[in-house]
Amino acid sequence: MKPLLNKNIPSDKTGESWEISAVENNLSIVTNGFLAGNSLQELIEIYMGDLVGEKNYDRFGIEFPLLIKYIDANDVLSVQVHPDNDLAQKRHNAYGKTEMWYVIDAQPGAKLISGFTKELTKEEYTQHVEQGTLEQVLNFEPVKPGDVFYMPAGRVHAIGAGIVLAEIQQTSDVTYRIFDWNRTDEKGQGRELHTDLALDAIDFKVENKYRTDYEEAPNSAVSLVESSFFTTNKLKLNSELERNFPEIDSFRIYMCINGEAELTCNEETTEHISKGETVLIPASFEHISIKPVEQATLLEVYLEDIDESKKHEKK
Repeated sequence: MKPLLNKNIPSDKTGESWEISAVENNLSIVTNGFLAGNSLQELIEIYMGDLVGEKNYDRFGIEFPLLIKYIDANDVLSVQVHPDNDLAQKRHNAYGKTEMWYVIDAQPGAKLISGFTKELTKEEYTQHVEQGTLEQVLNFEPVKPGDVFYMPAGRVHAIGAGIVLAEIQQTSDVTYRIFDWNRTDEKGQGRELHTDLALDAIDFKVENKYRTDYEEAPNSAVSLVESSFFTTNKLKLNSELERNFPEIDSFRIYMCINGEAELTCNEETTEHISKGETVLIPASFEHISIKPVEQATLLEVYLEDIDESKKHEKK
């Protein structure tokens, strides 16, 4: 976190940086300008659709719909699954969690888990859990910087050791832990598992491919994910790029994952962004000029009104 993303972390064991959050008790605070010190929720209460977009405000109210993170995994993380909106609403009165990962850095040989190697019945899955053989049917994917993985709710997943990534997800803190590599604390106690809750949340289908393919294209917006939960583009820049959003009624988020750039909104407001920083731009700004300082790579995130039955992650 510190050397790679320039984070002033509280300890060397800090594994996550919540860049933009409206999760209760973890609200993002405005850094600068005349609104400095105000929380993201307070901004939505005041500016409503001008900040998040009219459709997003009608849908989510004062709840900001996305949680934006950087994650640094020094050790393999627990295997988890998240419920979809329907199940999360029924059980927890919360949103489900669909997310995506963009790998920023990975040590040689690093892997992550996405899905299963073969289709399982609930009975077969339960048997693997009870016998301690779940690892045998988990799908391990070798990773390198620039890799993208879309994780719809219901897909089992875990981040492996030696991986730093950007995570874009629905605003939800509902997680079912299904395997923690038999780790115990100093008292010999393992972490709580949510085996029964997870059973109804897991999607047991097997995909032909779990990594998202895309073609690099300098100085343009390259589509990584298009879903009803979020749209994410990659901008790899060595010259100025003009972004116009007259028909997209949404906030925009820029995560700088390499280099630095100047963002000018509606030709009147300029913000500097460097590696490891994240900027939230209100929906009322329809024109954004992005000028790299020599070079920069950014992730661009927003919400479109997409029919999930017709469009999904980039293949």
